Amino acid sequence: MAAQSLTSAALIAALEGGLIREDVMEQITDISEFPLTFTDLIGRDSHKNEYCEWTKDELAAQNLANATVDGTDQDNDDTKVGTREGNHSQTSVKQVKVSHRADASDTIGRAKETTYQINRRSEELRRDVEGIMLNNQPSLADNGDTVAGLAASFQSWLVTNTFRGLTGANGGFAATTPTICDAPTPGTKRALTETLVRDAAQAAYEAGGNPDILMSTPSVIRKFSEFMFDDTARVGIQQTQTGKNEMPSKAIGSVNVFTSDFGSVLRMTPNRLMPNYAGDATVADMLLVDPMGLRLSMMYGLNAQELGKTGLYENWLMSQDWSLKVLNEAQHAVIADIDQTLAVTA
Repeated sequence: MAAQSLTSAALIAALEGGLIREDVMEQITDISEFPLTFTDLIGRDSHKNEYCEWTKDELAAQNLANATVDGTDQDNDDTKVGTREGNHSQTSVKQVKVSHRADASDTIGRAKETTYQINRRSEELRRDVEGIMLNNQPSLADNGDTVAGLAASFQSWLVTNTFRGLTGANGGFAATTPTICDAPTPGTKRALTETLVRDAAQAAYEAGGNPDILMSTPSVIRKFSEFMFDDTARVGIQQTQTGKNEMPSKAIGSVNVFTSDFGSVLRMTPNRLMPNYAGDATVADMLLVDPMGLRLSMMYGLNAQELGKTGLYENWLMSQDWSLKVLNEAQHAVIADIDQTLAVTA
């Protein structure tokens, strides 16, 4: 049946995109913006040189034969000065280029395109730094020519309490010239076990650390939680809260805290920005973190600077110069080379 009047379908079908305005909500929905789990846990610091340093010291081992004869001279020297370590600084950048016409356009969800782009790319830069700190990156000095400086990641520092797959090797700090911290070498992937977690907690405790964070990818955290409900784990019991109160019953289907044998309560913390190890999507690390021993240090914080223009566009550069201070790597532990497709076992 033919239409008796001008219809909206006819307006939409008109040449050059139609004559009806689009009905688009003036809001942008973003599910990728979430907390920076590792960054938010650790402390903050600053440095003023490309190579930032700190000193590490520890008490001597117990001397169980320290008795001395009354009134005698002592010729011992128990003085210790500690050791000096450091990390290189890294400049991380994002760049935004927006044409004058795009900046003047009436866009959806933002008043000014350049401002929106700067804000969004700044958030991406902070996410990049989070991922780099959790990656397996060595440190490297900037030579001012073709080599960009790199800040060694958290895992690269860990050498004392490390639990790696077969053929895996530690990286670690080396007082060479220039001073560097090497990245670890991947090992053979294997399933995570409860024994590995207990061994890592014990190793960190005996070395003097007090880690209270158990951090890994969401998949590894889930599998460890699922294991706690297994008959062999003897830890978690799936239960349903019942009763006559007005609150609805709640099934408890996860374990998010693991209490070790050494007084530490390890919060099981998934991190959506934790990279997979060695580029293999099935492999991940589990970190036992003592936040008191870590600092995100800034030579300068997040900075947005307008650059010179050679055309009809806005040109901005976001940057920050940062490093990671691992004050004493023995405070922490790592269980590396975890095949996150495999179930956790005892």
